[in-house]
Amino acid sequence: MNTSLSRSVDPTASSGFVYGRSAAMQSLNATVEEVARTNIPVLLMGESGTGKEVYGRLIHRLSKNCHTPLRKLSCRVVEPGEFFAQLKSDLGGNGNGSEEVPRTVFVDGIDELDPAYQKFLVSLLPDGESNENGDHRVRLIASTCRNLEQEIESGRFRRELYFRINGVRLHLPPLRERREDTAELMEHFLAKHAAELGREVPVVSEQEMEFLETYDWPGNIRELENLARKIAVLGDSRKAVDELRDKPKVEAAFPGEPRSSSLKVAARAASRQAERDLISQALERTRWNRKRAARDLQISYKSLLYKIKQTGLDGKQRERG
Repeated sequence: MNTSLSRSVDPTASSGFVYGRSAAMQSLNATVEEVARTNIPVLLMGESGTGKEVYGRLIHRLSKNCHTPLRKLSCRVVEPGEFFAQLKSDLGGNGNGSEEVPRTVFVDGIDELDPAYQKFLVSLLPDGESNENGDHRVRLIASTCRNLEQEIESGRFRRELYFRINGVRLHLPPLRERREDTAELMEHFLAKHAAELGREVPVVSEQEMEFLETYDWPGNIRELENLARKIAVLGDSRKAVDELRDKPKVEAAFPGEPRSSSLKVAARAASRQAERDLISQALERTRWNRKRAARDLQISYKSLLYKIKQTGLDGKQRERG
């Protein structure tokens, strides 16, 4: 997300870091308070729009490295030359393996990183290394929209990189799992964008808020903020909410996939569907002799068993039985 959800945070405060009174957010904030004070790597997991960058900045803000700038490295759109140069700058230090000032690097969308780049990243990441004061010279915070354990099994993510970044794993719940926070978030964003426009804060009716609290929010908090911005611009909530009512329902993405209409996600979905079809055809052709099917597909038996489960074909096998 580009906009912060956090209030003016007092690093010594014990609660109230990010808007949300739900049990899930209270538990998350309590964990963040404890984790931020250490130098342990943090892996932020959650769907697109759940606020991973907000939490990445918050953890840095509450950490011992807060007096140094947070360095951000985006893995989603990278050009090889620039990527390697930034990696060396952010993680490689002065080249002799030591740094006078510990710092924090936020690696955004690490699940999008090409496997070749992943190997290079592993070579630059600290592995328990610390300076003379016992502080790690680099504190890494990474974010992902996908289940990296599944990505490892499918060969798209390096296991050694996963162990380097997974010091503490924090799951950011989607907005549909914390519906009780919808009204407070809407109130916050309406006030924010109305102030930016120099206008009165629009009022959302009780009936409209009831609808918003039952809406699934496929775009999560980012989608909610976009709606609040539109309401603030129009000065009327009815038209904006009615447009949301008429919006086609977004189908659930593959497990661990970000909800997005991007070409990259569409291509990945098509690829996985094609893979599922090929596996299904091989199984039918061999009358569900999985060892023969694995040979025909030129993959290991273990990989085939995983893919059968991953693609939901195990349910088809039960129906067939």
